[in-house]
Amino acid sequence: MQLRVLCRLMIIEALRALARNPLRSGLAALGISVAVAIVIAVVALGRASVAASEAELDKLGDNLVWVEAGSRNIAGARTGTHGMTTLVARDADAIRREIPLIKEVSENVDGGFLVIYQGHNWRTRWRGVAPEYRTIKRWDLARGAFFDDDQTAHADRVVVIGQTVQRELFGDIDPIGEVIRIQDTGFEVIGVLAPKGQSPTGQDQDDTVMMPWTTAMKRIVGKDQTWLDDILCSAESPDTIPLAIGQIQELLRQRHHIEPGAEDDFNIRHPEELIQARIKTSKTLRLLLLGLASIAMMIGGIGVMNVMLTSVSQRITEIGLRCAIGARPSAIQAQFLGEAVVLSLIGGGAGVLLGEISAYVFEDKLGWKLAMTPEISVMAVVASAAIGIVFGLYPASRAARVDPIVALRTE
Repeated sequence: MQLRVLCRLMIIEALRALARNPLRSGLAALGISVAVAIVIAVVALGRASVAASEAELDKLGDNLVWVEAGSRNIAGARTGTHGMTTLVARDADAIRREIPLIKEVSENVDGGFLVIYQGHNWRTRWRGVAPEYRTIKRWDLARGAFFDDDQTAHADRVVVIGQTVQRELFGDIDPIGEVIRIQDTGFEVIGVLAPKGQSPTGQDQDDTVMMPWTTAMKRIVGKDQTWLDDILCSAESPDTIPLAIGQIQELLRQRHHIEPGAEDDFNIRHPEELIQARIKTSKTLRLLLLGLASIAMMIGGIGVMNVMLTSVSQRITEIGLRCAIGARPSAIQAQFLGEAVVLSLIGGGAGVLLGEISAYVFEDKLGWKLAMTPEISVMAVVASAAIGIVFGLYPASRAARVDPIVALRTE
């Protein structure tokens, strides 16, 4: 069979046949459209969910291991330090010296205060940390500099502010070199942090003022406090985190003279575990939804097959006439197979449009940036064409096997 004839049978004749019954053809294509739309929306939402979780993972820090003062209750929720004051700067130094799997360590104390600049004031969260904190948290600078080891050792009155604090206190003024007042003491702004956005718990991470932890201990929390709220660490790699946590726990229990079987007066968290679990759950859910979408495509394919079988039954006389004037069974089969494929492709094309519209609706509602790529649409259309071939093959074969004599006698 010539290629030109084959193309005419599978495209032009197929379109003419489908146009004779637009309602029936439209209903059959609708099933494929819905299935393709589901596939596109599921893939786009799945990718967006994973991307959002990975972005949160990046915000957490560089293989973050978080040592907190105080233990957890039986249900696993932390209810504060329970009055425990045993987590001290010497513990952070010990982790630096004795845990080789930990590459960065930062002391941490925090709280809230009122910051004043000229006629403006803003209540924000402050954090006293070591210079390594910025590396541990993967936090870039928008301008200026972060305080260094020398400024930390001398407890200098310097601060680095977040984007929210800059906006509320300074507006369009460059804050570098300006002096803000905290508890009647002047602090020089030496840097502005790059925007970080919300934390996984929904807090504004940019609403912060950072200073050397030694400065915070001497000038903010008062000389009576010698303990830390947290120690933030960065492990060498994700694979070494569990072992590093075990070593830190053993070291701190020994330093705090905790008897065997007694509860820790600290707890160690690895926040990445929660987001990694969420990423895994998102991928699993996406596979499940893709499985359901595949079932929907099969149901749409069954609808195409039923339409084609009905078409074969109604066009017995036409098939007989074609055979009588010399049409080969292969030509009859190609014609009906072409109708099934064209019907599926029409449904697939409409499904792509519907899927992209649905995806953008979800994008607006969820606030995610959906990963809409041409590959998704192409794969969906190819899948719909495959459905047309698979489910159109039987009706086409049945049409090709029609006996011309019997067909001409049928009215």
